[in-house]
Amino acid sequence: MTDKELKELVASLAISQAKTDEQMEKTDKKLYKIAKMVGGISNNQGDIAEEFFYNSLASKPKLAGIKYDYVDKNITRQRKNLRDEYDILMVNGKDIAIIETKYKAHIRDVEKLINRKYENFKKLYPEYRDYNHHLGLASFYINEDVKDMALDNNVMLLQRKGDIIETIMP
Repeated sequence: MTDKELKELVASLAISQAKTDEQMEKTDKKLYKIAKMVGGISNNQGDIAEEFFYNSLASKPKLAGIKYDYVDKNITRQRKNLRDEYDILMVNGKDIAIIETKYKAHIRDVEKLINRKYENFKKLYPEYRDYNHHLGLASFYINEDVKDMALDNNVMLLQRKGDIIETIMP
């Protein structure tokens, strides 16, 4: 191969590489837009579930035979370096229900509720230490593995049933 041919080959490769880089940049932008759109859909579904369960519980603040005085949603508290948000809290003079809402519940949601959210709740809300604590997972869809794990760990399940909520107790 002559020097001229080698220079032409290098120039051709450089042009090809520039075109490839340009196409990769366009592809990356499209993938970013798709990821953002899919994330938005997921967030919207979660918001729908949260709103449904909040509205249902706020209109009839009774859960597992216990009447509650207050129903709050999206409560965030921070204490030192610890911060957590709770989808729905229901309170009366001696009971507090901590409800996590999901569009579709997974095993990791039960684990997170028990091992992180509830443990953080006890640290963030010491004023409720003498209350009866009730954990609940509210979801439009709950498969059998999730049901079994929740019930085995004393977590109430709230499911949509028409326009009302069905509560399944452990």
